[in-house]
Amino acid sequence: MRTRRFGPLPVEVPVIGIGTWNMERDDPKQAVAAIRRALEHGMTHVDTAELYGNGRVETLVGEAISGRRDSIFLASKVLPTHAGFEPAQRACENSLRRLGTERLDLYLLHWRGEVPLAETIRAFEALREQGKILAWGVSNFDDTDLEELALATEYPIACNQVLYHLNERSIEQRITPWCVRHGAAVVGYSPFGSRGRFPASAVLDAVARRLGATPRQVALAFLTRDSAFAIPKSSNPAHVDELAGADRVVLDAAALAAIEAAFPLAPWRGLPTL
Repeated sequence: MRTRRFGPLPVEVPVIGIGTWNMERDDPKQAVAAIRRALEHGMTHVDTAELYGNGRVETLVGEAISGRRDSIFLASKVLPTHAGFEPAQRACENSLRRLGTERLDLYLLHWRGEVPLAETIRAFEALREQGKILAWGVSNFDDTDLEELALATEYPIACNQVLYHLNERSIEQRITPWCVRHGAAVVGYSPFGSRGRFPASAVLDAVARRLGATPRQVALAFLTRDSAFAIPKSSNPAHVDELAGADRVVLDAAALAAIEAAFPLAPWRGLPTL
């Protein structure tokens, strides 16, 4: 699996990881098996959150990564309602307990809430100094939120995790350029479409046939073509095999032009949402 440097961190992270949103709805044995299959493919960026299944997904992830922790780039997220100084400490401790680990590689504010950013940053920095997290970042922040965040801290922002798929490329207008300028990673969630609605596209099908790939593999290759990371979710080990195969897809100039034409970059409409 190809890797690239993750924002300001001195680590290489796979361009395609594994997401776990809504995994509490799936068969738990299949979910654990899918995460383990992803790890076998080198998809060692595992993303979860305290929100998912009210912590149940973190428990599933903990089971899946047991005995393999040192090879994993593990990320979780804190709810905005838990983003105050003391609540964030407790939330992180609870996440660590459910995940069966002593540290997170990355801890994110899931979206912006009412707690002042300076207080959340203070909580994150305390957790980092305690060794409970190695880095912190945000999710679902637009460029104005990122500017305010940057003014509130002297510490590097590791990443911004945002919605990113072929029919929702608007982050390329403002959010991705901001992150590139400031050395923060961009992580795209739901890369197959909002709420799993993958687009039916004759163009995508044709590109996939010509390259000996599947449409989903072509989509992942396109979304990670420059600087972004992607964290598709799957609880099906066979589907995970397909996701991992995107790493072998090389998009030539004709493929890139065809996809750009079929899924054009729309004008900036503000932060994309599900």
